[in-house]
Amino acid sequence: MRRTPSYGRHRNSSSDARSTPDRFPYSPTPSSYSDASTARRSTSGQSAVAVAARSVVGVFVGCFTPPETKSSASFGDSGEFRPHSVISDASGAGSERRRSSGSSRGAYASSNNSRRERQAGCVKFTMDEIYKATNNFSPSAKIGQGGFGIVYKGRLEDGTFVAIKRAKKSVYDKHLGVEFQSEIQMLSQVEHLSLVKFYGYVEYEDEKVVVVEYVPNGTLREHLDCLRGNILDLGARLDIAIDVAHGVTYLHMYTDHPIIHRDIKSSNILLTENFRAKVADFGFARLAADSDSGATHVSTQVKGTAGYLDPEYLRTYQLTDKSDVYSFGVLLVELVTGRRPIEPKRELKERITAKWAMKKFSDGDALLILDPRLEKSAANNLAIEKILELSLQCLAQRRQHRPSMKRCAEILWSIRKDYKEISVPDFRSSSTRSQRSTLTE
Repeated sequence: MRRTPSYGRHRNSSSDARSTPDRFPYSPTPSSYSDASTARRSTSGQSAVAVAARSVVGVFVGCFTPPETKSSASFGDSGEFRPHSVISDASGAGSERRRSSGSSRGAYASSNNSRRERQAGCVKFTMDEIYKATNNFSPSAKIGQGGFGIVYKGRLEDGTFVAIKRAKKSVYDKHLGVEFQSEIQMLSQVEHLSLVKFYGYVEYEDEKVVVVEYVPNGTLREHLDCLRGNILDLGARLDIAIDVAHGVTYLHMYTDHPIIHRDIKSSNILLTENFRAKVADFGFARLAADSDSGATHVSTQVKGTAGYLDPEYLRTYQLTDKSDVYSFGVLLVELVTGRRPIEPKRELKERITAKWAMKKFSDGDALLILDPRLEKSAANNLAIEKILELSLQCLAQRRQHRPSMKRCAEILWSIRKDYKEISVPDFRSSSTRSQRSTLTE
């Protein structure tokens, strides 16, 4: 039985919970935190599924496609298509209001020879330690590359394996420096099992390095593309969605000040060997509006990834936690279909995956959008309908019509519970048929 992660756990030095890293101009997408895969866990459910208002579909389908935006270079590890990241906010990260933690987490290392201070989750490493961990940034330690730098697998003195992101010196500028500091500041505030753990950083002369948890089983996108062996069954995909929902709920509700991730997508979801999902990459994260002052949103220029961007945020420049909910709705469609949010090689009506999927769903053809590598079983068929109902709610054009991330987690637990209950008889029936076939041979 899978244990529900606790939302309200805050940082302490002995905690086993997690943190977050990995994306934006200096962050290569965490596409190659490689290794092996193993068993899958099960979950139990809670809450009933809220039935989506299908009347929203007409408005959604007509207004779905986001407008053209300027985007950065692709962060892909190869020549395959990967949605570009939109980076039109030149200074927004620097103007965020942040609550002081009362500790030295906000300070940045300035001496290459200083010993690291063993604060929980925010260690000031030295470059000597980074060189030693990566064998002087050996090419054999390289596990990923993106638009701003390279990710290496490293090993600390205590034996801990880590992912070390080293920024390219040639692309430093004031804007990217602000985002580096923004990511460090955000990472030092969060700790949850479904968020990638932050170990520390180095900012020394022309070096900018972030040290985060090494997650060995690659990204969700790699698994959906079948680049890592076995196909993820629908039960595994539901568990991943639940993990992501828990992690983002923690950001929205249980940190000292609510945080909006702003870049929820499959290539920012890392998987452990046991297929626990961890949300990574806080380069675009922002503190949410201060509700105590009566504010309802943060006004900021648009950042995020094409295909996942909230259309209301695109139109109004008003950022809220419901923008993460919208991106999560796109992620749910990815999990069901196996497709990327934007499929430029497909015919025009299928290029925007969520728009195409919601149209099929509204027409009563939900099963036609199921990932062809998944079995059409009674359990899968029921789960797909319910997941798409939740997707429809998340993808509502107006933020007030979208559920909270906490509500998404509750609905997904309920779907998972029903899925497990139906899957057991399906499995027994399949086993009986197999035995009968063997006896008749």
